[in-house]
Amino acid sequence: MPPELIIFDCDGVLIDSEGIASAVIARDMSRLGWPMTTEQAHELFLGMSIMDMEPMIETRLGRRLPDGWRQRIAGALLEALGAEATLIPGALAMLERVTALGIPWRVASNSSDEEMDVKFKRTGIAHLTQGRTHAAASVIKAGGRPKPAPDIFLAAAAAGGAAPSKCLVLEDSAVGVTGAVAAGMTCLGFDPHGDGAHLLAAGATRILHKLSDLFGALA
Repeated sequence: MPPELIIFDCDGVLIDSEGIASAVIARDMSRLGWPMTTEQAHELFLGMSIMDMEPMIETRLGRRLPDGWRQRIAGALLEALGAEATLIPGALAMLERVTALGIPWRVASNSSDEEMDVKFKRTGIAHLTQGRTHAAASVIKAGGRPKPAPDIFLAAAAAGGAAPSKCLVLEDSAVGVTGAVAAGMTCLGFDPHGDGAHLLAAGATRILHKLSDLFGALA
């Protein structure tokens, strides 16, 4: 039986934006006194929301971040992502095929609504994602928490009218897998360049190396 709802993460699953965001964060951390490479930023912050990054950064710096830091870094991310984001190979074909099969789907991300808007518009899939997205900021405003809490996934399931146990999630970060499992959902890990061991350790049931592999998993 197909799932009642498929929930896709955004960054690293649909949009190739994590390297862009990591470069922005690394430059900002280095400027603030925490020397960091893009690769280190990727390893430290993959899948995290800006809200959860803030106390981690302040602990490492030993001081509070400047007033307005969260808004400033969000603006820098919007500018970079709106100019540079690209689709993960196979993302458009996958979404079109899932839609054609009649399987409902949604997107649940620790990105902001504004970030998702600029990424989907730049990559030409806004016509598919419109009305299907759930962002950390919206969940937080409603009293919830970003991933690794289950709240974003539960919000997506409720909006899609699906029982959590009947939802299938596709995630590329351990943070996201942890949240999906906590929501009571089956989670597939997506790791196009590795063995996905960290995703399996977080609770993923299977690792996909290409987005087209999703259809074999559905079968």
